[in-house]
Amino acid sequence: MKKWQTFAAAGCLALSAAPAMALDQGDMLVRFGPTWVMPNDDSGTIRENGVPQAGTSGLVGVDDGVALGISFTYMMTPNLGVEVLAATPFKHDITVSGVGTIAEVSHLPPTVSLQYHFSDFGAWRPYVGAGINYTTFFDEKSKGAFAGADVSLKDSWGWALQAGVDFDVNERWFVGASAYYIAIDTTATIRAGADTVKVDVDIDPWVLMVGGGLRF
Repeated sequence: MKKWQTFAAAGCLALSAAPAMALDQGDMLVRFGPTWVMPNDDSGTIRENGVPQAGTSGLVGVDDGVALGISFTYMMTPNLGVEVLAATPFKHDITVSGVGTIAEVSHLPPTVSLQYHFSDFGAWRPYVGAGINYTTFFDEKSKGAFAGADVSLKDSWGWALQAGVDFDVNERWFVGASAYYIAIDTTATIRAGADTVKVDVDIDPWVLMVGGGLRF
């Protein structure tokens, strides 16, 4: 027990002794690390050749995806920054309740946000932000019951909110985590022969990025 108390005390001392590095106008912050996209999905009524199919609302879902995320923040003032969020492509399965996986799709969700960075928290640097997201879908592939069909998803514009915190390790390096809620709405279209199936899908994911960062 005394050993663990010693380790805990040493950890607290290390955190309290970490340097407090206030941000300056003109600073560039680069963050990178694994990023999870976790859809908070919902879907409308499935339409077959333009005819709504009764009882099909909410049947379409999108599973989670993970990729390498990277963001760039330019500090316009010591408290206000502009961030561009990017990532390697995310991959998701599209499912239909009772049918299973019907397609796989890749997407990129670049997001531009205005951030406010709070000061006077020592080595901790919390921030919040709001901005605009553009999501482009590509490399759609039909699977399962719809294998061989042509699948496409419409690109999306939407708003984004975020909150995060960084912790300074030294004057250049830091670690941190950030969470986003992004409004992503699309229309999925499946064409098989003379038949066309469409459905509106609200993906609206939570996005979580953790990792390291570098300050220039």
